[in-house]
Amino acid sequence: MSLSVIVVESPAKAKTLKKYLESKTEKFEVLASYGHVRDLIPKEGAVNPETFEMKYQLIDKNKKHVDAICHALKNADQLYLATDPDREGEAISWHLYEIIKQNKKLAKKPVKRVAFFEITKSAVREAIANPRTLSMDLVNAQQARRALDYLVGFNLSPLLWKKIRRGLSAGRVQSPALRMIVEREQAIQAFESKEYWSIEADCKKNKNFVAKLVEYNGEKLKQFSIDNGDSAQDVEQALNKLSKGKLKVVKITRTKRKRNPAAPFTTSTMQQEAIRKLGFSAQRAMRVAQQLYEGVDIGDGAVGLISYMRTDSVNLSQEALKDIRSYIQKNYTKEDLPQKARHFKTRSKNAQEAHEAIRPTMIVATPSSIKDKLSNEQYKLYSLIWKRTVASQMEHAVINLESINLACGNEQNLFRATGSTIASAGFMKVYQEGLDDSADPDAESLLPALEEGQEVELLKIRSEQHFTEPPPRFSEASLVKTLEEHGIGRPSTYASIISTLVNRTYVTLDNKRFVPTDVGSIVNKFLTNYFTQYVDYDFTAKLEDSLDEVARGERQWKPLLLDFWQPFAHMVKHIDTSIQRKDVTQEATDETCPDCGDALSIRLGKRGRFVGCNGYPECKYTRSLDEDKETAAAVKEEIEGRNCPNCEATLLLRNGKYGKFIGCSNYPKCKFIEPLEKPEEYDIPCPQCKKGKFIKRKSRYGTFFYACDQYPSCKHAMKHAPINESCPQCNWPVLMHKVTKRDGDVKVCPQKECGFSEPLPEKANS
Repeated sequence: MSLSVIVVESPAKAKTLKKYLESKTEKFEVLASYGHVRDLIPKEGAVNPETFEMKYQLIDKNKKHVDAICHALKNADQLYLATDPDREGEAISWHLYEIIKQNKKLAKKPVKRVAFFEITKSAVREAIANPRTLSMDLVNAQQARRALDYLVGFNLSPLLWKKIRRGLSAGRVQSPALRMIVEREQAIQAFESKEYWSIEADCKKNKNFVAKLVEYNGEKLKQFSIDNGDSAQDVEQALNKLSKGKLKVVKITRTKRKRNPAAPFTTSTMQQEAIRKLGFSAQRAMRVAQQLYEGVDIGDGAVGLISYMRTDSVNLSQEALKDIRSYIQKNYTKEDLPQKARHFKTRSKNAQEAHEAIRPTMIVATPSSIKDKLSNEQYKLYSLIWKRTVASQMEHAVINLESINLACGNEQNLFRATGSTIASAGFMKVYQEGLDDSADPDAESLLPALEEGQEVELLKIRSEQHFTEPPPRFSEASLVKTLEEHGIGRPSTYASIISTLVNRTYVTLDNKRFVPTDVGSIVNKFLTNYFTQYVDYDFTAKLEDSLDEVARGERQWKPLLLDFWQPFAHMVKHIDTSIQRKDVTQEATDETCPDCGDALSIRLGKRGRFVGCNGYPECKYTRSLDEDKETAAAVKEEIEGRNCPNCEATLLLRNGKYGKFIGCSNYPKCKFIEPLEKPEEYDIPCPQCKKGKFIKRKSRYGTFFYACDQYPSCKHAMKHAPINESCPQCNWPVLMHKVTKRDGDVKVCPQKECGFSEPLPEKANS
């Protein structure tokens, strides 16, 4: 009996594969590489800019896994490399092959490459039966991408350290994404809101509905036709006089619109829908999809539930289409199944058409039938994928659109009500795509059954004030969509692009929307001013296209690197010698310092941007960037009738990094300070020092905590409000009032090792 070693990337996938490879004539040992096994050496010279030779080293944490693979291969007849079917997976296989070649005893062993896009018995056995050689085109495309990222990061990051702040870094693909977020924020800040008014009628005929004024005195109204409250009130009063409590239906327009189902998921659209509908991050969506692909035990050992989740294709195999159509025929009406299978056109010109969209491997494994075998997040994502796939092969929906014109007094004054009803649900029985920011919330409103010539009761005519709104900040879903539209990055990289920007603190998430930080804005300004080409959307997209050409064997990778490197290296050298740090981090203002008369400028500090004196360090005048000149002057007011209790000097109203406070005018010799507002006090003794009592304080991040008033001599603090009770389990003198989503109001012990928790009595009895 022959023995074969199969190498996959993860132990979960290895576990799933084992159940499919049992044979009477061949024995298989399935091992995991645990991801990449080699990477560039983490220092200068990893990529030779003259020859583009790349110096790799074994990744320490994966050395033991490589050793296990080599040890198993000693007694085996052959090796199958079964890593993921993409560039990264091909590169992992190639790196393993290169390591094995260095061992004389193993170098002669046959090495075969197998790839499958779903982990099912038929797909795995077919791949083993039809191995291929390593694709050096895919490997070289990955090497080129890695080299580009290294050359950009290793040369731009030190420049950012010198010109802005230590510890910063720049990425080839992350930088254009940062530019998108910053430019959107700049558009929001520059936006000037414009006032306008609408006139609406609350009507009733069997049910209540709303109509908007679209024509007044024979003139069609546009968005800004009524731009102030006085005009709106005049129109409102005039129409109320004309209406006499009734509106007349003068025209009804009914049309039917077909709505086709969305295509099966690509990586990008799956991430967008998981963000919109499930509240996942892009990274979380990919992690859960990986679990579903690699295998979940649903009763008879682990099985891969979805096809490969890194794809930009919307194609489905003929076998999959046959199974899906058969399922629809058995479980829905005959009107729900189109005569022919639906085929969708892939938007990406570089999509690999041989690949499939993300789909369930077994359409009969409905989400409800395996729910108890999945974690909550696995069930949610699997349901999304299953429903989208089934819906993609169902009949279109038919929507009845209705528009009703209602005359007020005469047909020179028209209100219009619009709505829709579903005539035939079709695919909408199973799935509806999530809506973007621009979706019309009134599009699906239902109207009563009306006929021309009927009168409806007018409940009220009212004017509504509106203001034009700036473009919305990017959510994860809209950022992924925009990156894809510009051709920046590839589906498998969107999650890492986003996490990198957040981890570098170039952006923060506010209400699930991206906001650039001060550092992120300055880094973007530096890159767009001095490295314009390299954060240009078209340039980045064309570079991605070039990498795809390498993957298809249409272009050589080293000439591509040379074309990029030579002008980039020249640019780095020029900026390094010609630009000073102050040119990047300081912005001149037309103000002078109120303390010394020198010029003021906007600067970058440890906690963000601020206004500071150019005479620093001799003059230490600063103020918050958000604080205007008048407020800044007022902040230095003397506190009448009070002197410093430590040195008798005058007390001043000051402004610091945590807001306004009272401080000694003799600072820095005397450092007496006190808060402007007295903090909330609790008559509960501090269990640590036994001297102080708890007070409520605010942190620099805007959150509250509860601390001993003897700070800094006692630094005891808690996250939640204190309760003057001893813990019944460990006897700690104080408990905390904590509010959780799951349990509501509870009292808990502050001692982590104790773990005491129970509902508050007044909450438990309510």
